[in-house]
Amino acid sequence: MNAPAALKRDLRADFPGMVTGEGKPWHYLDTGATSQKPRAVIDAVARALGETYATVHRGVYARSAEMTLRYEAARRRVAGFIGGSENEVVFTRGATEAINLVANSWGGANLKAGDTMVLSTLEHHSNIVPWQLLAERSGAEIAVCPLTDDGQIDLDALEGLLEPSVKLVALAHVSNVLGSVLDAKRAADMTHSVGAKLLLDGCQAAPRLSLDMTALDCDFYVFSAHKLYGPTGIGVLWARSEILDAMPPWEGGGAMIDRVTFEKTTYAPPPQRFEAGTPAITEAIGLAAAIDYVESIGLETIHARETALVQRLRRELSAMNDVTVYGPSDSAGIVSFMLDGVHPHDLGTILDEGDVAIRAGHHCAQPLMDHLGVPATARASFGLYSDDSDVEALLEGMDRTRRIFG
Repeated sequence: MNAPAALKRDLRADFPGMVTGEGKPWHYLDTGATSQKPRAVIDAVARALGETYATVHRGVYARSAEMTLRYEAARRRVAGFIGGSENEVVFTRGATEAINLVANSWGGANLKAGDTMVLSTLEHHSNIVPWQLLAERSGAEIAVCPLTDDGQIDLDALEGLLEPSVKLVALAHVSNVLGSVLDAKRAADMTHSVGAKLLLDGCQAAPRLSLDMTALDCDFYVFSAHKLYGPTGIGVLWARSEILDAMPPWEGGGAMIDRVTFEKTTYAPPPQRFEAGTPAITEAIGLAAAIDYVESIGLETIHARETALVQRLRRELSAMNDVTVYGPSDSAGIVSFMLDGVHPHDLGTILDEGDVAIRAGHHCAQPLMDHLGVPATARASFGLYSDDSDVEALLEGMDRTRRIFG
């Protein structure tokens, strides 16, 4: 067994939410849904909401100017984290809004009847429904790339789907159910060979994989702060500068304009063109603090620790005759499974009684559940604060569940 990478300190102590109301350890295995927040992020947001708070971009007074500098510094921090340029980073409410922004702005301007968008079987609903809505408006069609037997996006099959009519391919970088990791560069090369654009959903990748937009060679990349140990209410759309420059506004309002008259309005350049209204000021500062925290530990260290925990849990579960484990053996940070004769919701409820929190349900991936032939799965997803005690508590809870169900 590979032991989790050594750390210089107990990371759980950095997270106030990792204990129960009685002060006992809480075994939080739902980081794939949302991460717990370290004190450094909580403090950064509290300070931004308190003694340093002011609006941005508009005020001529000193505190507003200072807050503007911090807000735009957060944008630069994000750009550095993903290997992009700050003029390519658009702040959104989350990955869902980022995908909708691309679908409505770029998609509305570029797709028409006869065009095709390619998705995969394992996509989150947020990377399906916006494209369905676009297809209904534009007359474009959707093609679905199947999966390999072990639950990875089948890039050989994708190659067969890539015809000249394909204008967009939208895929998960890491599956939120199976943890399967996409060969993103190969997907980009194949997509670009027919002149199409590639969008990657990076929600599960950003908290555990080093990102470099140049190396990935995608055209759009999205992720949410709350899965990256940051606050809710903010996410990121990265897009190539030349693509953003050509995209029309999606929402109208203050901050995204150059000059407004009743006869005509002209718009600000990207990224401000896509950030109408008062932005998520404190949330952006919290996201920057989260990136600082994650990078102080190191993404390689985080991924190595999670990989060791995934391997242990998969090995333990696979040895059980009454458990089905889904996804590839090298899944990143996530293990989905079924305990025979027990609905995942019942398992989750019993585990909660032992202070173990997992996710039970379809995980906003109902087409994938249909593919697996189940209505739901149990999902354990690890974070940088996870350790062997979480795996042991989960396994003990499963033994208790067996006894209850006989």
